[in-house]
Amino acid sequence: MSILNGGAFHSFQAGRIPGGGLLAPYRLNSSLQLLNKTSEGTLQLAFFNRNENGFDHSHKTLLCKNEKFVFRLFNTLSLAYNGDSKTLRRASRIQPVKSVPKFEGIYGNSAALLHVLDNVEMVADTPVTVLILGESGTGKEKIAHNIHLLSSRRDAPFITVNCAAIPADLIESELFGHEKGAFTGAIEKRIGKFEAANGGTIFLDEIGELPLESQVKLLRVLQEKQFEHIGSSKTIKVDVRIVAATNRNLEKEVGEGRFRLDLFYRLNVYPINLPPLRDRKEDIPVLARYFLLKSAEEMGRLEAPELSPAALKQLSVYNWPGNIRELNHLMERTLIKTRGKIVESIEMPAVKRTDSMPATSTGDNRKTLEQIEAEHILSVLKSCNGKVTGVGGAAEILGLPPSTLTSRMKKLSIKKELYHDR
Repeated sequence: MSILNGGAFHSFQAGRIPGGGLLAPYRLNSSLQLLNKTSEGTLQLAFFNRNENGFDHSHKTLLCKNEKFVFRLFNTLSLAYNGDSKTLRRASRIQPVKSVPKFEGIYGNSAALLHVLDNVEMVADTPVTVLILGESGTGKEKIAHNIHLLSSRRDAPFITVNCAAIPADLIESELFGHEKGAFTGAIEKRIGKFEAANGGTIFLDEIGELPLESQVKLLRVLQEKQFEHIGSSKTIKVDVRIVAATNRNLEKEVGEGRFRLDLFYRLNVYPINLPPLRDRKEDIPVLARYFLLKSAEEMGRLEAPELSPAALKQLSVYNWPGNIRELNHLMERTLIKTRGKIVESIEMPAVKRTDSMPATSTGDNRKTLEQIEAEHILSVLKSCNGKVTGVGGAAEILGLPPSTLTSRMKKLSIKKELYHDR
């Protein structure tokens, strides 16, 4: 596999690139070459671009990761073209969905996902702290676990801490442990999550929910790799790799005084941004099929139904505010409701209807999706007294970046006078 850009492309083109003599009229200036030889035959592919630097390492990486799949696809099509219908039928049978090579529990092959996985692979076997950013339900814990599995710490503990699920008065005890009698209810000594993760990786999920007073102690651990049990003065040293995650905008949280700037800098050494499902919709068929198969196995069903083209279209046009987690739950419900071998249609999540905005009349008195969306946004805006951003604002309640919400409001003609009390 090779990349030819600019002068290298033109030097190599004459008589050597497949179809090279036919390409002159198209003013091409770069190419990506793939040559795959196996016992089944040879596949030679060439991709072209008019830009002089049309291809780079990311394109090569993407093609490398899918090389075997591409060869199998062309081989199957060739056999079908030559009349081998038995082979075509065999190839069309549904096979178990396989995760991305090297990565456990990760499914899909979109460019957005592969870009994330490239970053995971590069940073995994280093000691640096990783901050995973992304909306709720995008698979942050899966990415964190794969960072651990691809590191030299893979055989040591991987400890998960959900900072949002621990009561504020128990966070320090959970993270750092306590001595017997350190406080009311401390009936025995307990080691904390950092001590349990010694030698391995600790995953601090929803780090943006950590109270300010606990952030100070966490900062010390990141700086000095040591702490004390509550109720003890004995210093405990640990060797842990830190991976943190949040669906909040930490820079904004710092600006509004809810997150320490020094802690943010300590965590934000190597940020990885996870794309929402709506930005990687080409992965939806793979993920949906995987969740159907997984749910069928868990429910003891012998086989999972197929998704019809109509059902796949429903999945592709939906906006997925709950991301991959929402798709998983939807496939579970769909499997329960489906008794046949084909899912003809899917009962998609409905947006709650409100009376906050009059609907434009349609022929059958049904509302359009945009009308329903506008009503829902308007209802949320009214419930938070017109506050769009910040804690308790509409963007936070809806789980949307403020810029996205503002853009949707503009598109849906939601003006301030509709939701703001004068």
